Amino acid sequence: MLPGAHPAHFIMIDPNALQQLIQIARLNLDVSAHWRRMDVERYRAQELATPRYADPKRLVRHGFKVYSQADEDGIIQEIFKRIGTPSQTFLEFGVETGIECNSVKLLVEGWSGLWIEASAPYAAEIRNRFGTFLAAGKLKLSQNMVTAENINAVFESAGVTGEIDLLSIDIDFNDYWVWKAITTVSPRVVVIEYNATLRPPMSLVVPYDPTRMWDGTNYFGASLEALVRLAREKGYRVVGCNYTGANAFFVRNDVAGNHFIDPATSEEHYEPPRYFYAMQTAGHHPRPGPYVSV
Repeated sequence: MLPGAHPAHFIMIDPNALQQLIQIARLNLDVSAHWRRMDVERYRAQELATPRYADPKRLVRHGFKVYSQADEDGIIQEIFKRIGTPSQTFLEFGVETGIECNSVKLLVEGWSGLWIEASAPYAAEIRNRFGTFLAAGKLKLSQNMVTAENINAVFESAGVTGEIDLLSIDIDFNDYWVWKAITTVSPRVVVIEYNATLRPPMSLVVPYDPTRMWDGTNYFGASLEALVRLAREKGYRVVGCNYTGANAFFVRNDVAGNHFIDPATSEEHYEPPRYFYAMQTAGHHPRPGPYVSV
């Protein structure tokens, strides 16, 4: 007891009662988070019920999350539902640990492909989490920092060239320049991050710097219009963006047909930044693993 303190100033708390209070507090936090998620879903549903999203060809209507950061899984599924999946192959770089990226749902569904990740700790976690897929030859992992100068060599060294179904690019800064440099693969679909702060008709991209990383600000990457112009040069058309305003989707002209909203412009397909939606969950904490198709 401190000098001069009165015994009545000290309250003995039953450890069991304290534990119950902690459990109640955690439950209240869980309930509050649940209601916040419901509010976000209601807001999204109201927006998607507006005339802009009425056309069934509008891809954002089909978005949902299984393992992707937000609603990319559903949009990718809908694109391939329309154009088919001849090879069921993917190539993605900037996957971090792999549990929340654009191709892990496809991997679980039986696709095969290559992941490229620069971080040694993330690569080690991928080897640990996805050992079954790596051992079965369904997944290849290349630990490399990709640049415009080395990207084609990285693909070739991993034995990935020619036509693939999906290419996903998310390296947070030099995405535009790396896509521009790619020549050794011909993806039917490209998913790439855009900077939604830079609204159409702004056609802007950060200067190329292979050592530069995202600093957490809105100075990164390229505007949607800049990516649309690059896509036209490479033989692709924009077909949509996801609800969060983070990723744009492009389909190669020879397979796009009339399956998507026209015109193929940034003004038509731009979605503003709604990054709050990326906080939504898809059930329990993600742990991708091998399933059996029945």
